[in-house]
Amino acid sequence: MQIAATQLEQHRTALTGHCYRMMGSVVDADDAVQETLVRAWRALDRFDGRASLRTWLYRIATNVCLDMLAEGSRRARPMECGPVGTTEDVLNSLPRTHWLEPVPDARVLPADADPSELLVLRQSIRLAFVAALQHLPPKQRAALLLTEVLGWSAAEVAESLDTSVASINSALQRARATLASRNVAEAREPLSEEQAKLLERYVEAFLRYDVNALVGLLHQDATLSMPPYSLWLRGPEDIRTWLLGRGSGCRGSRLIPSAACGSPAFGQYRPAPDGGHKPFALIVLEVSGDGIAGWNSFLDTETLFPLFGLPPHLPA
Repeated sequence: MQIAATQLEQHRTALTGHCYRMMGSVVDADDAVQETLVRAWRALDRFDGRASLRTWLYRIATNVCLDMLAEGSRRARPMECGPVGTTEDVLNSLPRTHWLEPVPDARVLPADADPSELLVLRQSIRLAFVAALQHLPPKQRAALLLTEVLGWSAAEVAESLDTSVASINSALQRARATLASRNVAEAREPLSEEQAKLLERYVEAFLRYDVNALVGLLHQDATLSMPPYSLWLRGPEDIRTWLLGRGSGCRGSRLIPSAACGSPAFGQYRPAPDGGHKPFALIVLEVSGDGIAGWNSFLDTETLFPLFGLPPHLPA
């Protein structure tokens, strides 16, 4: 069967989504997809067409990810690394490789997906869901994603992972129990009209740096995190204190809208000495009901802004 390199490339977006769910890092996912396409190209003479090209590529990608995961530990969010902090705590940072990274929606949500498939794919890249996946052993993680997200049968997964159907069913049972204990099963529809208005109010308040208006949009148990710092805060009052105190350098920021992990996101630029604005954070908001449940400011702009197509500087 003749397969062109362009046919392999057509599956990059879907494969990136799969590898991101496995790895918890957009950088690692890109590396895994590149290795997948290299392996696939070298093995094209062994592709017999019994399975679809996409299925064959997913098998290769899954095993690439398992190889890579054997070399490192799981990625996490600050909320999983220690107790809630205070606004006076020392800021301790950990390496980029420790933290769960956000992924641009455009890199992992295929444009040709139908609405029902898109809902599942968007749900499966949420920060909370991908963080929960990191608590599963890699093979459990793979089995769960191949069945729950891609719709494979246990027999197909067993063949892909070179194990028995009974082993896969057992792995799925344990994986589902772990995820159920972490309360991440709720599907998320696209933002409602009211939630879209909530985001508009967030942007308007941020640009004015109206802290009272900002915290008024938060749930009572909302969290603020700032990877690579391990500090995280909970509740409007502590977040208010932070924004008025140690976070007050954000006054005068500009925001560029984006989308990450199936959620609204913004590139945040703080005022620069030259009168322009310099990158400060990629903000990913977790919206729930009528409020913001999670305010995540990822500070590794050197890595993330190019991946999100965000400019390196905003002129005055």
